[in-house]
Amino acid sequence: PATSWDDAKIILEQVRKDHPKSRHVAFGFVSSSTAAAPSADDENNSDSQNNEDTVVGTERASDDGEPTGTAGQPILNAIKSEELSDTLCMVVRYSGGIKLGAGGLIRAYGSAARGVLRSAPTVIHIPTVRLRLVINTQYSGSVYALAARFNGVTSGETYNDRGELEVVITCDEERGDSLREEIVDA
Repeated sequence: PATSWDDAKIILEQVRKDHPKSRHVAFGFVSSSTAAAPSADDENNSDSQNNEDTVVGTERASDDGEPTGTAGQPILNAIKSEELSDTLCMVVRYSGGIKLGAGGLIRAYGSAARGVLRSAPTVIHIPTVRLRLVINTQYSGSVYALAARFNGVTSGETYNDRGELEVVITCDEERGDSLREEIVDA
């Protein structure tokens, strides 16, 4: 997985080093984290940042010398159609002497990307929140019960010099706000 544009650039650089005789290393990249706009030092190609019809933070694509829209966009579309994020998909092309034309390139790059994305292992990431609490020990039973009710995991239990319990509760992001409200109301 590539969770940031910086991670993706490192991987791209390595692939280009591993395939020095390749003609093109086209790619699509989707990240759920937001990133700063590309600087002048970033890729000197047709990278794009586009948030249409998607909830992800960053999207990039590069045709790497192929005709505009024939390589990077089909790869990016493959990532999006598989509903993936934090993903960098590259297609390395060596010159084969056969002219594919724009339609052929679009089909070839899109098909290659879909094939590898469908066969690659995936990791389901569930965003979590961590709540750090410092509470009077008389409320510890209520806090542990609430953590369990919201499928929270407790960790880092310690007692400070005032006898208060310090604990961290980790739960999925969807339940975090409700857990926080219940703790405040308890």
